[in-house]
Amino acid sequence: MTRGSAPLTPPWGAGSVTMEEEDGRYKEDVGPAGQRGGHEGVRRALPRSVVSIYLKIHLSHVVTTSGYRKAPPNSRSGDRRRDDLVRATRPGRSGLRHRDHQAASEVPDAETDQIMMISYMIDGQGFLITNREIVSEDIEDFEFTPKPEYEGPFTVFNEADEAALIQRFFDHVLETKPNIFVTYNGDFFDWPFVETRALQHGLTMYKEIGFQKDNQGEYKSSQAIHMDSFRWVKRDSYLPVGSHNLKAAAKAKLSYDPVELDPEEMCRMATEEPQTLATYSVSDAVATYYLYMKYVHPFIFALCTIIPMEPDEVLRKGSGTLCEALLMVQAFHANIVFPNKQEQVFNKLTADGHVLDSETYVGGHVEALESGVFRSDIPCRFKMNPAAFDFLYQRVEMTLRHAIEEEEKIPMDQVTNFEELCEEIKAKLVSLKEVPNRIECPLIYHLDVAAMYPNIILTNRLQPYAMVDEAICAACDFNKPGANCQKKMSWQWRGEIMPASRSEFHRIQQQLESEKFPPFFPNGPPRAFHSLNREDQAKHEKKRLADYCKKAYKKVHHTRLEEKVTTICQRENSFYVDTVRAFRDRRYEFKGLHKVWKKKLSSALDSGDAAEAKRCKNMEILYDSLQLAHKCILNSFYGYVMRKGARWYSMEMAGIVCFTGANIITQARELIEQIGRPLELDTDGIWCVLPNTFPENFVVKTSMEKKAKVTISYPGAMLNILVKEGFTNDQYQELVDPATLTYATRAENSIFFEVDGPYLAMILPASKEEGKKLKKRYAVFNEDGSLAELKGFEVKRRGELQLIKIFQSSVFESFLKGTTLDEVYASVAKVADYWLDVLYSKAANMPDAELFELISENRSMSRRLEDYGEQKSTSISTAKRLAEFLGDQMVKDAGLSCRYVISRKPEGPPSPRGGAPGSRVGPRGAIPMAIFQAEPSVKKHFLRKWLKTPALHDMDIRTVRPTHALMTRPDLNTL
Repeated sequence: MTRGSAPLTPPWGAGSVTMEEEDGRYKEDVGPAGQRGGHEGVRRALPRSVVSIYLKIHLSHVVTTSGYRKAPPNSRSGDRRRDDLVRATRPGRSGLRHRDHQAASEVPDAETDQIMMISYMIDGQGFLITNREIVSEDIEDFEFTPKPEYEGPFTVFNEADEAALIQRFFDHVLETKPNIFVTYNGDFFDWPFVETRALQHGLTMYKEIGFQKDNQGEYKSSQAIHMDSFRWVKRDSYLPVGSHNLKAAAKAKLSYDPVELDPEEMCRMATEEPQTLATYSVSDAVATYYLYMKYVHPFIFALCTIIPMEPDEVLRKGSGTLCEALLMVQAFHANIVFPNKQEQVFNKLTADGHVLDSETYVGGHVEALESGVFRSDIPCRFKMNPAAFDFLYQRVEMTLRHAIEEEEKIPMDQVTNFEELCEEIKAKLVSLKEVPNRIECPLIYHLDVAAMYPNIILTNRLQPYAMVDEAICAACDFNKPGANCQKKMSWQWRGEIMPASRSEFHRIQQQLESEKFPPFFPNGPPRAFHSLNREDQAKHEKKRLADYCKKAYKKVHHTRLEEKVTTICQRENSFYVDTVRAFRDRRYEFKGLHKVWKKKLSSALDSGDAAEAKRCKNMEILYDSLQLAHKCILNSFYGYVMRKGARWYSMEMAGIVCFTGANIITQARELIEQIGRPLELDTDGIWCVLPNTFPENFVVKTSMEKKAKVTISYPGAMLNILVKEGFTNDQYQELVDPATLTYATRAENSIFFEVDGPYLAMILPASKEEGKKLKKRYAVFNEDGSLAELKGFEVKRRGELQLIKIFQSSVFESFLKGTTLDEVYASVAKVADYWLDVLYSKAANMPDAELFELISENRSMSRRLEDYGEQKSTSISTAKRLAEFLGDQMVKDAGLSCRYVISRKPEGPPSPRGGAPGSRVGPRGAIPMAIFQAEPSVKKHFLRKWLKTPALHDMDIRTVRPTHALMTRPDLNTL
């Protein structure tokens, strides 16, 4: 819960405008209830939409103004932007409310299970309310501080029963009047649970504290905002899909291990170990509070400086919706009429008369080129092309001049050591040319294009509405001889085409016209085809056509790939690219300020000035949040144009962006292949190893005061000059005189490679199938041995086999041991041998509880079981089997955690996932772990039924789940 400077003002948040009184003094406006940051004077004078959108007043800008009550709404004469007054603001009060419940299973039922405890924090002060009807003894005030920076002093209220507990919580909310309520998955668990339990005692949550569910299933209030941090974790945290629960998020973002308890043990602990249960309850409050304060609050309110929406809307909406809202505001200021939302065309026909099942564009190019272990201290073999070094040798001066003038913006006449740098680089290139085949320690680099897609858009003036055809150009006033405003660019189109001809499709339509279809409502009259809506008609047409193609052509569709050329108008209104450029430049500005305040923080820490260090830390967080918020929106401009229903929709633009990006990376690969070894191609970069003697970083000395020394990376510079030559837009046109519509033509290129590295090691696993490589699956280590990047491995995912996670974690450490490849592989083999012994011996010397942890899998069901219908999966099968022996009530709600093992019976075909022959990895082979804690008679009955083995007597987990079957799983085999 939070009170203070953030909510209930313009969509960009409170604290964004400092009002200047008529006598010139600055003071914060005080709202009617004495709340700071209310700016009620602004709201009385002007509507919120005028303040926030019309006048462009944002949280990141401090604006002083006078005379608002007298000036017309569109007057800005009294405004002054005050960058010198920008400061980091934190909410006056913030915190979390969290509940624990009484339940016999992992999924509580609000109709029957009571609340045992509610814990929450306000302004760093924690509160715990207990239900003494369930908790066996009073809990004294205590402190839970997992790390020094995450303090958690808790005051405890021991209430007689659940009704008193809920009333105490409501009363405390009314007493403290928080303005921001923070939960973790509160929309779907915390609020509904409290609301239901309150009703059981005759209390209405809406009447008590003003919160209720809206038509989107979200809990909101008119006097406060509800920030569900779970939404931030899902959309903006970049955590793996399986690591979105609070414990995993706290571990990843707050760097400590939260307290964890088995849900089935909570009831027992309420009686036998109430203090332990209280610690667990408040640990979630502390985790949610500090997760919000450290990440969610600054990030979301930074986004509110950009997006014209309330903070809770910015938190909940998808990035496409946020991007469109932003574009609509920018279009409004540019006096652009909003286009209608894109509408789907059903059963579209190709030019040659075939029904188009689906169409899209070919996306970015991703490719795995090599596998193995690459370490900067272990030599590897290079086979290079001498001609490539001749090519680079001849371009050294041009390459350095471009890096100095274009990238660093330094005039050449200010550089004092240009000739020396050129000679040094040339000497190294000559040495490499003379011995092209060598064994040498590698330099491991990631060469990636900075903000590639946004910069491709800016370079080529790409806008959804600038994709034109001959008819549009023929009617254009600028279409005159010699006009160079039409830039042609290529992209690749991919469509799924149904083989039936146009005449066959029309015959099927005629057939359907004569048929009747089920009524719209029960017992109603059958409907004719023409009375169906267009979407239903299209579904029936496509289904009938698919059945026909299957019989007549033995296939439903075939894939067609075409390279298309689209014309981009270089004189179209530039509001879209202007918006992208503004956000890119603002992000660069905030990144620069973030570095400035980071340096100031270091200086403050060195001097021991605690107050200054705190101020610098706040400013560092502020600018980091602002640059991340701008990055989030910047990356949305490309994806938005292919969003269904987007107002600015353009498949052509998305295709051009991806095709151009793929060509840039492919060109870089062609050069790297001749002077080193490319390892993996990403969408926007290339992982590679270069010889240790390859020209690396060079210091340019200048006579400029502010830039006396500048470091230039030669690998990045050599690629950037290639990009300039191959991807510069020489037709970029800029409006210089709106009155006469005069345009100036210039060359534009803002696409640059950045160099990350060198790194200590890169591990790329091999595929089991010959001739195949595993894409997007590698581990990279920094020079200090820490993990720099981990992609594609199960160790990052929640719910995967613990056995695999432990195995991979220990294996990664082994790759850094030894001084030769043989020693590295021996170290890895030692770890692998241990786990092979465990599998071969069926974990004979391991306790059952530990074995359960190692070989069980865990999945969460986001919807209710009944919502999945006829779908099949291990989670659904587990849920249905839990219902068989625990009852339907235990599995009826959404969010069910399904923990299971995969059995070797019933016998079936080989597993598609790599299981042993005869095993069944799938819905029928999923056995819920809860059955192994059941009574022996119950366990025997259900295991015999599920395994289809009536004579089964050995109920040991090692019999049901054969450990040797794990040895053929890909995730254990790739390393």
